Amino acid sequence: MRYAMIMAGGSGTRLWPMSRTKQPKQLLPLLGGRSLLEIAAERVDGIIPPERRLICTGEAFRTAIRQALPAFTDAQILGEPMGRDTVNAVGLTAAGLARRDRDAVIAVLTADHLIEPQDEFARKFELGFQLVEDDPSRFVTLSIKPTHPATGYGYVECGEPLADFPGAYKAGRFTEKPSLEAAQAYLDAGTFNWNSGMFIFAARTFMDALRWYLPENYKGLMKIAEAWDTPQQQAVLQEVYPTLKKISVDFAVMEPASRDERITICTVPMNVSWLDVGSWPSYGQTLTPDEDGNRTNAKVTHLNSRNVLAVSDDPNHTIATVDCEDLIIVHTKDATLVCPSSSAEKIKNLASRVDESLQ
Repeated sequence: MRYAMIMAGGSGTRLWPMSRTKQPKQLLPLLGGRSLLEIAAERVDGIIPPERRLICTGEAFRTAIRQALPAFTDAQILGEPMGRDTVNAVGLTAAGLARRDRDAVIAVLTADHLIEPQDEFARKFELGFQLVEDDPSRFVTLSIKPTHPATGYGYVECGEPLADFPGAYKAGRFTEKPSLEAAQAYLDAGTFNWNSGMFIFAARTFMDALRWYLPENYKGLMKIAEAWDTPQQQAVLQEVYPTLKKISVDFAVMEPASRDERITICTVPMNVSWLDVGSWPSYGQTLTPDEDGNRTNAKVTHLNSRNVLAVSDDPNHTIATVDCEDLIIVHTKDATLVCPSSSAEKIKNLASRVDESLQ
């Protein structure tokens, strides 16, 4: 059967001071009163039955997620005792589902992307499932046709087309965050796409890959799976999960699998508008600019200011600027951030230096 798991464990420190340990970015109601996680859950409406949807997140976020998305039961929320990067979030899901359903095929989705149009996503999502159901040795990565030479994304090359599945290709090279020169060359070639971080695979095949490439993590995850739905479930999870090697699914599985004849990595390009809302500048792209390039979701008064992003969680608070340019201003009840737009990547470092009560 088909399943979908949304990874929602990130802390989102680049969206500090709104994103905090107790309220990470995926739960912030920044998009017309809706959160990124709510939008991600809606994305699989009509594609995956509600009872076969899962969220993998920090255990500390369980209550907040249940309140925000009451359709997800406790059993559908996989709570990590602590973050151990994406390979273990995916492995935890795959191990549990493979134990219950030998033919489980899983789509791994993200909780911090905006994707439009929905019908294009749904078509390519369906194609990805068909590829894996036809041949369980396939790993499918959903990729995005690039619109500019981005250096902050990974790239995947479209290789040989798959004759029986129009729109699908064998994957060629994988490249992580190339130089601007290389990114421009990829864009000019027309055969490279952004790697979206969304995958589809058979649960059993993924666990086989973990056994081959990361055997200690495989053993730990199988021990957790064996205790699932037993009175020892939580105790075993708490004991074993923190001991698992922390590594991303790209480096732990996708990279070695690309050189392994036992697995065929395929890519399904999607011609969509795709935005990874992981920083204040990317969030600013969801807001309509005024004639001076200023973007806001708050009450603002600007005098001769340009390209200012002003955000507030208080609808009655006014942010006022004079002669400002290329700034980020974020106001909350207990912290205010002001920084040049060019320094946005440093916000995650700042978040670790403030008082612990503000983290």
